[in-house]
Amino acid sequence: MSTEDDAVKTICPYCGVGCGLKLKPGEEPGSVNFQPWFDAPVNEGALCVKGSAAVQHVDHEDRLMEPLIKEDGEFHEATWEEALERVVEGLESVRENYGPKAAGFFVSSQVMNEENYLLQKLARRYGSNNIDNCTRLCHASTVAALRDSLGTGAMTNSMADLKEDADAYWIQGANPAEQHVIGHSKYFKQAANEGTTVIQVDPHENKTTKSADVHLQVKPGTDIPLLNIALKTILEEELYDEEYIADRTKGFETLETELADFDVEAAANTAGVDAEKIKDAARTFAEADNGAIFTGMGMSQKTCGTDNVQNLINLALITGNLGKPGTGINPLRGQNNVQGTSDVGGMPNVLPGYREVEDPDDRAAVADVWGFEPPAENGLTSLEVTDAAGDDIQALYVMGENPVLSEPNSNEVEANLQELEFMVTQDIFMTETAKLADVVLPATSWVERGGTVTNTDRRVQRMRPAIDVPGNTRHDFDIVSEIGTRLFDAGFDYEGPEEVFEELRKVAPIYAGLTYDRIGDQGMQWPVESEDDDGTQYLHKEEFPTDDGLGKIRGVSHQPPAETEDEEYPLVLTTGRIEEHYNTGEMSRRSENLMRQTDHNFIDIHPTDAEARGIEDGDVVQLTTRRGEIDVAANVTEATKEGVVWTTPHFEDSQTNRVTNDAVDPVANIPEFKVAAATISVDVTESSAD
Repeated sequence: MSTEDDAVKTICPYCGVGCGLKLKPGEEPGSVNFQPWFDAPVNEGALCVKGSAAVQHVDHEDRLMEPLIKEDGEFHEATWEEALERVVEGLESVRENYGPKAAGFFVSSQVMNEENYLLQKLARRYGSNNIDNCTRLCHASTVAALRDSLGTGAMTNSMADLKEDADAYWIQGANPAEQHVIGHSKYFKQAANEGTTVIQVDPHENKTTKSADVHLQVKPGTDIPLLNIALKTILEEELYDEEYIADRTKGFETLETELADFDVEAAANTAGVDAEKIKDAARTFAEADNGAIFTGMGMSQKTCGTDNVQNLINLALITGNLGKPGTGINPLRGQNNVQGTSDVGGMPNVLPGYREVEDPDDRAAVADVWGFEPPAENGLTSLEVTDAAGDDIQALYVMGENPVLSEPNSNEVEANLQELEFMVTQDIFMTETAKLADVVLPATSWVERGGTVTNTDRRVQRMRPAIDVPGNTRHDFDIVSEIGTRLFDAGFDYEGPEEVFEELRKVAPIYAGLTYDRIGDQGMQWPVESEDDDGTQYLHKEEFPTDDGLGKIRGVSHQPPAETEDEEYPLVLTTGRIEEHYNTGEMSRRSENLMRQTDHNFIDIHPTDAEARGIEDGDVVQLTTRRGEIDVAANVTEATKEGVVWTTPHFEDSQTNRVTNDAVDPVANIPEFKVAAATISVDVTESSAD
């Protein structure tokens, strides 16, 4: 009989906070039970509603248990030998007939660092840099702005120092109370309770609003005008840190030039927020000894996402709020390993450790370890891959991602993927994307395999298997290793994840000082550049890792969203996640507890807008944009601004991304999920929702 001492310590598979928990085999075969891990470094035993239900999907009846091959439009079970042979044949055929750049590879934030590292290495050995992950859909613009201006595309500080040392929080486009629940409850809310002033900028009133001293309810797509009012206030009232600007930054004059003739009242009207309220918030932040900025997808998922984040960087730099505890630019990452997936090279423009694909020295350093040099040109992003599917892209390898639900304008994504010559998916469920594949490979879940993941504040932690592999599933690690060996003979045969991690250390300087033993139960925050290095709680203490060691200020101007409301589409549609569900819902919708909380999609609509359209609370309404329509239950509430409707992306039977806009930020190629022109009406074909 197992005892409490037999429990395995691992990490929750949901958001990027990185909460620890303990697992033990359940009474039924394939089931698992959890218990608190009170010494866990991030959460000290606390779990949110998703974390408490995180084991419920792993023994769901929908789990894939056998490899599947599609013939004549129908799937049939196959042996692993047959399935792997078909994958290798499909990839080799496309490379022979179209060249290696005709293949795309999607790695996943639901997968360990070691497994993502292996697939991106396989892609580059194949000859393709068309490698991407879900960061393209969430924080690609954040990473682009941070790397360009500060030299590192990650959260600058840690949850611990932000709790202990910050005097003011500026939270824009993020909702930690619902999307990073334990980060909020154990760190940010505690700080607020102890006197930290909280300024929230968000078009939607939410649970984070309850902890805010100030809520600036901005109109979607107008973050730059609002921030420029704050910046101009700080400049005019000389609240900026002159010494810090002189010693540690460049480009201040671009901000002065941008704001010289800036019309504050016009900008306030554009943003839909009283100018004096914005000015007061700016003064509060600038006068705080330590001010920390939090950003989320409300900022990044815009056609001006890179400039949005740059303006937050401007705010931090001119107030001297970078390079010390309780400050910084802190993007809150939405998935368990989205940070690590990018760290290990799961992007088309970077190699492991953020070495540049197009830098000959970086490629040579990687080649010294790999025994081959990666392709020399940046590859396609995930949106570019799905857009080119059936044309320049003829093969796609999807590990743990679901672009048919996760990408915008997904009707077009689905149609394009059906034109591929070959597609293989590797997952634990038959996702909407897997249904289109030629081969489906059944992978193990988070409770059945081990490796490392990296949380939102750069903490690398270990996940450990708690139960045996179910059915005829295999670890992602073993699948990719086997396919790589069959394709290339050498370079992909490893004894286990730890051997892969040892190789990763050699090519990624930020991980160089990490080992499985050093990570242990407490984890370590990168960069860890040697085994004498104890890790880095906050970045940029003395200088920025830029060419000249300086942080870059760059004035930016308002750019209207790709779509604005008009007579035909008079409302602004924006989207966001809720506490009970997660991304496309493949895991959370298979949890009884979470579905009892919220079992259907809904759309928030202001009472004035509802009354004008004859919509009552609970009505099934039709939400329409230029890309299509969905049916969704109306939630009449003052939580959203008049003229703005708000819904979620979690539900397969009401797929919001069939109507979101696929216009992209020109720098980061991230889509504008957060703003679309829409109309809404009562769906007379449906009865009222229960």
